[in-house]
Amino acid sequence: MRYESSVISLSWIPSEAIRGMSKSAFEMGPLHYDDPPPESLAGPEEIEALRAADRFRFGNELRGWVDVEDGRIVGHGQSGGCHIGVTKLKLGRTFNVAAVAMPELRLEPEVGLGWVRFTQTAGGRTGVPMPRPVPRAPFFRVEAPLVWTTLSLTVHADGSAEHSVVGASPFPRHWIYNAAGNLSHKSGLLEMKDWARHAFGKATPWGAEDSPAVVTEVETALERELSATIMRGGAKPKIRKLKEGRTLVEQGQPGSELYLLLDGVLSVEVDERPVAEVGPGVVLGERAILEGGARTSTLRAVTDCRVAVAEADAIDRTALAELSEGHRREDPSV
Repeated sequence: MRYESSVISLSWIPSEAIRGMSKSAFEMGPLHYDDPPPESLAGPEEIEALRAADRFRFGNELRGWVDVEDGRIVGHGQSGGCHIGVTKLKLGRTFNVAAVAMPELRLEPEVGLGWVRFTQTAGGRTGVPMPRPVPRAPFFRVEAPLVWTTLSLTVHADGSAEHSVVGASPFPRHWIYNAAGNLSHKSGLLEMKDWARHAFGKATPWGAEDSPAVVTEVETALERELSATIMRGGAKPKIRKLKEGRTLVEQGQPGSELYLLLDGVLSVEVDERPVAEVGPGVVLGERAILEGGARTSTLRAVTDCRVAVAEADAIDRTALAELSEGHRREDPSV
């Protein structure tokens, strides 16, 4: 009996990823943001169609299988690889600049009692180089940074499987799809400045090190709809920056604002006890609006965070009630 499984990452540039002087190159210049990839993938053919349509920058596809006889694994193998897109530049007319794939890195499969673990790194250089400082003359080098993910897939003799993100470049956003092709996790941090300065040579998997990945579960479809309303539906929200360890709100405090986490990871704490960690795209604060104005939990930054702050009337109360029913992180019985 053969059992197969897979894990796939797609890397793309959301609008909230770009800040500072670089933003003008995306909003008025030759570069562009990416629309979010789909929430599910039908298979390799759809990945290729998305790549051809410039819907993502890089993809890492890891597929693994085991052959099982009498409950024992007697064979195994893997396939997949890098899917690399193009960078479209608008300079009077549109030019396609091909990115450059790096060699795929595959560790020797790790074989345990009733399981096999496959690990693969895939990525490459973006299509547009940028200057970066170097310690020797001429003291700068024009070179594109590297983008990558390192994925791990464990397949068991009973047919079950699990995946993880071992490492990833700190930019851009990485979306992770499970064996069913459904979006399951996403990278929680976007560090463009750090990536542009350091994602070269030894500071990459093709050198001597990988970057640990901060990964969170995905937001709900309703939260994705509300995110668009908050960011583009009316009054422009305020953007608040939060350093690691700082609190966004304290349990019991009055509050009437709604929060959209743009980047980073927040810990949800009830009675000083962490009950969840949430990542980009999550909408928070609705219960205080619906239930009398007191915050039902403390929100603390696990990493540096960027949060959009919206007024309570930015979202219809019916939608907030639906959102609240799906959350209930503060209720230990749920």
